[in-house]
Amino acid sequence: MNHERYDDAYVAAILSESKVIAMVGASANINRPSYFAMKYLLGKGYRVIPVNPGLAGQEILGQKVVASLAEIDGPVDMVDIFRNSEAALGIVREAIALKEKLGLKVMWMQLGVHNDVAAEEAEAAGLKVIMNRCPKIEYGRLSGEIGWAGVNAGMVSSKRPQLGASGVQNHVIRPRST
Repeated sequence: MNHERYDDAYVAAILSESKVIAMVGASANINRPSYFAMKYLLGKGYRVIPVNPGLAGQEILGQKVVASLAEIDGPVDMVDIFRNSEAALGIVREAIALKEKLGLKVMWMQLGVHNDVAAEEAEAAGLKVIMNRCPKIEYGRLSGEIGWAGVNAGMVSSKRPQLGASGVQNHVIRPRST
């Protein structure tokens, strides 16, 4: 798969089908991107399990932190990697080893995280892969929310946004019609 660009339908399907996300590299620091990505995803109804060995046993945004993927009982649909590109390979290998236990389907590497070897190994294990993207940004772009901030979402539509259960500022990703 070409990991330089992803089809919107591929990303939307992953975000729609995933319900539980293990966030490796989650931080309790409110100024870190992983913190506000986690907060956003929790607000969209995802269950997010923070993974950080330095914070194991503590809580981030009310969610208990685990030290490693191996400590999660499952199920986990997606592993979201908030670590550097070099660390991604080890995380992917750990995830592959736990794939059946967790029911894992997706490896997602955050903005700036790109590791072709990790992607190849994950895909060979039957996992979907996204690199150098943020699920928070992609959700906002695909749902239309990001357009409220004046950001070009790369889509033009006259359709009203599909609203979530909790109000007018809570958009959800609508399946794309071609």
